Formats: sequence, C-alpha cells, structure tokens
Amino acid sequence: MMRLGVVGHRGYTEIGGILELLVREAPKLGIELSFEDGLLADGQTGAVIGRPNELDALISLGGDGTLLRAARFLDGAPIPIFGVNLGRLGFLTSCRAKDFAKMLPKFAKGQFAADTRMMLEATSLSAAGVPNARLRALNDVVLHKGGFARMLRLQLSVDGRRIGVLAADGIVICTPTGSTAYSLSAGGPIVEPTVESILLTPISPHTLAVRPILLPPSAVITVQPEDSPAEVLVTVDGQVGTSLAAGEALSIRQSPNPVRIVRFSGTEFFGRLQHKLGWGGLAERDE
Repeated sequence: MMRLGVVGHRGYTEIGGILELLVREAPKLGIELSFEDGLLADGQTGAVIGRPNELDALISLGGDGTLLRAARFLDGAPIPIFGVNLGRLGFLTSCRAKDFAKMLPKFAKGQFAADTRMMLEATSLSAAGVPNARLRALNDVVLHKGGFARMLRLQLSVDGRRIGVLAADGIVICTPTGSTAYSLSAGGPIVEPTVESILLTPISPHTLAVRPILLPPSAVITVQPEDSPAEVLVTVDGQVGTSLAAGEALSIRQSPNPVRIVRFSGTEFFGRLQHKLGWGGLAERDE
C-alpha cells in the first residue's frame, strides 16, 4: 500500500475533477490517501496529512508555486513529489491535468524516475552572529528593498572571504532549479538541474560591471545590508520570508536534504525548455 499525501490549490477549476478521479482510483491502485486541511470540498471526507515521514509520496495539484510549497512541507523527508500542472507554465510539474488519468497507474506501479534537486537553507543572523529564522528554498532566496524607492548596498562574502559591496535593488540566490525562475528574468543564466551549484544574480545592479556569479554547491554565502532602509526583506520561493533589521545578515548554503521530483519517460530538461520557454515559438506554450 502506497501512503500518498495530497496538497493542492483550490483556486484552479480543474482540481475538483482531479480529486474525484484520485479518490475513485486510489483503492484500485493500492493507494492510501491523506489530504492537507481545506483541500477536500464540503461533503467529502478523508484523512488529514500527518508528518512527512509517515508518507511514501506526495502529490501536488496546482502550478509550480504549489509544488514549491509541497517541497518545503516535506522539510527534508526523502519522498518523491508528483506534480500535476493545473496552471499555465508548470515548469516543475510531472504531467498536465489531461494526462493525469494515464500517469496515475504508472506512478502507483513505480514506473517513473525521481530527479534529485538540491535545496538551499537560509539562516538570518543577529548583529552578534546568533542564528535566528531558518528557511528552506527549492528555487531561490531573494533579498530586496520592499517599498523603498532606493538601492541597497549589500556586502557579499563567500566562505568567509569578502567579495565586495553590491549596489542594486536586491539579489537572487538560487539553485539550478531556480535558474529558470526569478533569476532568469533578472538576467541570470539557465543552469542544467544536475549541475549542482549556487547562482548569485543581482537585481537591477547600479554598475554595469556587476554580473551573475556561479558558485560551487559547497559555498556558504553571507549577505549583509549596508546603509540600508530600516528593514530589508527576505523572500523564499516567492511565498514565505522574513526580514533583516539593521546590523543583521543572511547566511545561505546548500541544504543537506534534496527534493525528489517525479519524472516520466519521454520528458527531459531541454525539451521542457523548448516547450515552456517558447524556444520553438510561443504558439504552443500553453497546450
């Protein structure tokens, strides 16, 4: 019996049909379901997801944002995530909604591969260097200035060695998975997911000589705002975050616990780039 947890975004119109199919087919496929709070509609019943280590797999119903939330929910548990794309882009997901009925039996039989994707761990540090909040990211950690219409001065260090001071609107620190997200729109390169690395991409730098930097996965990056507004914001995967007060810093390193994303035969990274980023033309992007 496969213990399958289900997370999803009820804002998508197709989710009701997907849930009905899943509930109907699960007993036939040897799947025991549990759901996150609020996912089931009125009148439906089902077990509530417990701790991640009580699951064999997790299914994400929504877009890339839902899958990113699912990855953080696992908090390091080594179980695969099966992402079903109910949105438009769905770069990280495993299949489209219209293919779900065909892919679910393959998933239940273990007929899939699981891509291992590195995650980042970000820790805020007090002025005295004491660790405070800890956040995990599959895509990226972003330092930015919130509502202040002024640049930031960010002191960067790698492995304790000072790189310099970056004058910009902010900085994106991302994984190879996140290289096709915010970092890409800020001018960063695309990094093939198996090339483990940490990418630093400045946001609107105020000096033309400032360019993205690709670092090894073992690097420990420290970012400390200088002469900044009273508060600098830290956003993780575009969804959750914290803030840095004057004198505080952020330390970012590779998480010891990667995420496993389900992949079916016939899908590969560069093929997805062509389709999702419109390298062959934008007409078929949303099909």
